[in-house]
Amino acid sequence: MPSPASVQPAQPSPSRAALYLDLIRWNRPAGWLLLLWPTLSALWIAADGWPGWKLFLVFVAGTVLMRSAGCCVNDVADREFDRHVKRTAARPVTSGAVSVREALTLGALLALAAFALVLTTSPAAIMLSVAGLAVTLAYPFAKRLVAMPQAVLGIAFSFGIPMAFAAAQGGSEWHRGAVTEAVPLHAWGLLASNLFWVLAYDTEYAMVDRDDDLRIGMKTSAITLGRFDVAAVMAFYAAHLASWAWLGHRLGLGGWFLAGIGVAVAQALWHWTLIHTRSREGCFKAFRLNHWIGFALFCGAALDLAAR
Repeated sequence: MPSPASVQPAQPSPSRAALYLDLIRWNRPAGWLLLLWPTLSALWIAADGWPGWKLFLVFVAGTVLMRSAGCCVNDVADREFDRHVKRTAARPVTSGAVSVREALTLGALLALAAFALVLTTSPAAIMLSVAGLAVTLAYPFAKRLVAMPQAVLGIAFSFGIPMAFAAAQGGSEWHRGAVTEAVPLHAWGLLASNLFWVLAYDTEYAMVDRDDDLRIGMKTSAITLGRFDVAAVMAFYAAHLASWAWLGHRLGLGGWFLAGIGVAVAQALWHWTLIHTRSREGCFKAFRLNHWIGFALFCGAALDLAAR
């Protein structure tokens, strides 16, 4: 018979609120920060400086809400796969602590809240938000069909860029050319540049789970790239930072902007030291800290615009 000292008290079950917060990764803000910094960079560039409190709060809150809604959809779509991956087996939907219906309901409510915020901006931003939602919903299923599903994620995670331009520069009237008029070509260039950054950090993320993903038949860029994964990650970083610097130069951004690029380059080189051995811990650390690259680029752009 065990002694009283050896008997451990039963742990109380987490509340519904705690489970929902876990579902949307509330205690892991790296995900929404990865969306936020390029969106805010685009918003500052589109507004030629401080965009005002309204647009700032709309895009910060909208980014958090849409990232949270995406987590709900992703966990429902991946629940049968996640149970076979050590890192994701305890997620609320996968473990059964939160039902599929609950997760989808929560995701829908969060998406509706984000859409309500977009309704306060411009017709062009509203139109783009519908397209962005479609890409967000498609991403979880791309992992079954596309060899590089991170490219689909890259589009979803970069859609805040044209939306920021649409909100800052769009008019108040609905017409067929609203998006074309509000979103200049360089905004789409910034989206394309940001796509390379998403490919870099989400390949690092995929490297963490490569063995599990191979076993369950999931498609990821880490698997597709094989032994060239580390080289590809560094090439993605180089493509992103070089194109972002070129676009910023074309837009008239100067010294502070280039300083932000320099800080981001230093971080990307440090990430090589974390991932070149392909250890799970190193790859996951590199992924988790990627938002500092976006923060450096945002600070460079914001300071440069403020100094004009």
